[in-house]
Amino acid sequence: IKDQAEAIFNELGLNMTTAVNMFLRTAIREHGIPFELKLDAPNETTAAAIAEGRKLMDDPLAPRYSSMDALKAALEV
Repeated sequence: IKDQAEAIFNELGLNMTTAVNMFLRTAIREHGIPFELKLDAPNETTAAAIAEGRKLMDDPLAPRYSSMDALKAALEV
């Protein structure tokens, strides 16, 4: 559990000591569990769109457009 927490704190630019001190000081000030600190995660719809985009980028048969005008023409917009 410590390694998992350290990995998250590192991504947030914190070390374990700083993160624990932040939590403890804020818990004292707020008289309870004070906050939720987490990395942003995409919702299901966004995650699916990201996965689809990555799949299309890897597909050599997927259509490619050199300009917005070419894309609009293909979409008949």
